[in-house]
Amino acid sequence: MKTTVDIPEEALEEAMRLTGAKTKREAVVIAIEEYNRRRRLARLAGELGSFQGFLTREELERLRSEG
Repeated sequence: MKTTVDIPEEALEEAMRLTGAKTKREAVVIAIEEYNRRRRLARLAGELGSFQGFLTREELERLRSEG
């Protein structure tokens, strides 16, 4: 979809640098996809809440070696 948007040049240049994008369009697409991904993860974390009693890495490795 074609859309005209006025994006501050410094912000766009930084997005291109941070993402490694070769074009402005690529930088904008990457930024939008990353924003969407982070929002989905935040929503999922909110729905799941926090977990208590996770195994430590050492405990998990011990269980794997015993089994």
